Amino acid sequence: MDLRTVTLVEAEEDEDGSDDDEDDCCSSSVPTFNVPYLLYIDDEDEDDWSSLPYIDEEGEDEEGEEEREERERRDRSSEEYYSCSSSCASDRYVVVSGTPLKILEHLLSDLRLDDQRGAPESRVSELLLDDFLLTYLVFMTTNDLCQALLGHYSSKRVHGQGQEDGKEALYRKRKVLHLVAHWTRLYKDFLREDEHIKAFMKTLCRCVLEDLYEFPSLEKDMKEFQKLLRRRHTVDECPPQQKSKPLFQQLSLKENSLPLRFPRADTKEVLCRVYVSADSYLCVYTHSLLSVAELLRIVGQKMDRPEEDMVLVTHTPTGERRMLQAGQYVYSETLTPQSKLMVCRRDLTHIMAPLTDSELSRRTVRLLGINTWDMAAVLTQLDWNLFNSIHEQELVYSTMSCSTGGSHREGLSVLLQRCNEVQQWVMSEVLMCVSLNKRVQLLKKFIKIAAHCKAQRNLNSAFAIIMGLNTAAVSRLNITWEKVPGKFKKIFSELELITDPSLNHKAYRDAFKKMKPPKIPFMPLLLKDITFIHEGNKTFQDNLVNFQKLHMIADTVRLIRHCQSDQLGNEVVGSDSAEVRASVHYLHIIDNQQTLFQLSHKLEPRA
Repeated sequence: MDLRTVTLVEAEEDEDGSDDDEDDCCSSSVPTFNVPYLLYIDDEDEDDWSSLPYIDEEGEDEEGEEEREERERRDRSSEEYYSCSSSCASDRYVVVSGTPLKILEHLLSDLRLDDQRGAPESRVSELLLDDFLLTYLVFMTTNDLCQALLGHYSSKRVHGQGQEDGKEALYRKRKVLHLVAHWTRLYKDFLREDEHIKAFMKTLCRCVLEDLYEFPSLEKDMKEFQKLLRRRHTVDECPPQQKSKPLFQQLSLKENSLPLRFPRADTKEVLCRVYVSADSYLCVYTHSLLSVAELLRIVGQKMDRPEEDMVLVTHTPTGERRMLQAGQYVYSETLTPQSKLMVCRRDLTHIMAPLTDSELSRRTVRLLGINTWDMAAVLTQLDWNLFNSIHEQELVYSTMSCSTGGSHREGLSVLLQRCNEVQQWVMSEVLMCVSLNKRVQLLKKFIKIAAHCKAQRNLNSAFAIIMGLNTAAVSRLNITWEKVPGKFKKIFSELELITDPSLNHKAYRDAFKKMKPPKIPFMPLLLKDITFIHEGNKTFQDNLVNFQKLHMIADTVRLIRHCQSDQLGNEVVGSDSAEVRASVHYLHIIDNQQTLFQLSHKLEPRA
């Protein structure tokens, strides 16, 4: 495809004298957003995608094969994007700006169907399609897109003096179905929560069924489309442990906690934050079927306290306290944050008065006895589970502050929370260690864990550990750092290079680019990149969509797809003992900066 700049502007802007004629032409070929295409949907029908009319298939609905096909399609999409990005300029598209309708019209006209793929033009059109679908919410609503697509599917095109022939009409309809199928695969269960999408899907299916008499070849496209929709419905309805990606949700306290009478199927993995003192908490990586008794056992084991002397209490925003019974669930079904969770003594005082020096010494010895590679491997596995649950669209929703449900950003929020907590955990462990020699050993251990995380291509935890050691409260411990052997100081200096922000984090970007997937990026930096693109470039220029900006955003978002294009293999394997898991899954964190500096000055007072 020759290099070309396509400026998609409305034709009526060219000459004032031709406004009326061109308006008539545009109205017949491109629908406007306010056309009531959705008015003939049966409101009494169920809103479930499984209720769509469908054509019977013979033995084609095998879930394993479909999931495998989608994984291959995803990997191929990532490979095609990177090969397209590195190809010569003649294989790249340049769309400068345009109205939303004109961009969609250009996209559909350049789209290649399955039987037309393989040429460079096909790769370019797929890249344009990917850019559009990843970022369309920046410049148009989902309802607008649905109406425009229905308009393109149903419209009667006029070319010159003649009517659109049957072959052209068939290709146009197939292209709309191809776009919607790609949209469904890309957004997965994100689309199921939108009422406009449900109505649109039912309407589109009925339109296709009505066209089957005139265009029998649409039957194959219809079958593939319906198979995709039914699979999405089946995957959404199955228990989360059977899904390809777990859902990670935020902590919530069950308002009306129920006894553990029957096992529930909707198990989800969660990060639970339970306070053990006024300024410290335990971050517990666990499951949503967590009972109060199980949480008390975990806290007692981690904090060296008898669990029979503890109770779990909720603190509401109004200051009210409510004690939970041992047989109750900790979480509500929606997992929406409700109130603060605390473990107290039975007299409702904090279980953790300041730990004695002997207690702190025992905690440090326990941590020093665990193999560093094993700890890094468990950290990487946990981070990978969180990272692999993130959808590409979460970055766009988060950066653009789209008015969508909080569930669209939960995976990203939990991974960012985890990164911050690993950094705080490193600080807390070092500053709670009262013995100088053990504190030196602890610094050496964290340096080795960070190096192992980098070797395991987990830059999220590597960054968090390095930043935790570089915080003011830890870096000011000069006596401690002087006793760290030179070999470890050299390793730490080399690790610090990837956190160097100079030249727009060039050291980190070069190191990360050389790593093969699967790999875990430093997510705050990725969000920063998208935010800078969004805030540094206008979305609209002269009332036209600045598509160059959207292409840059989509380029950055696709990094998630590239990093997730392979699964974590056997190269990251460590001891899976309960002790190792507990050291990483249950983190004791001091979240009060004043307390951390007090501990730091207590260890090494100012001269």
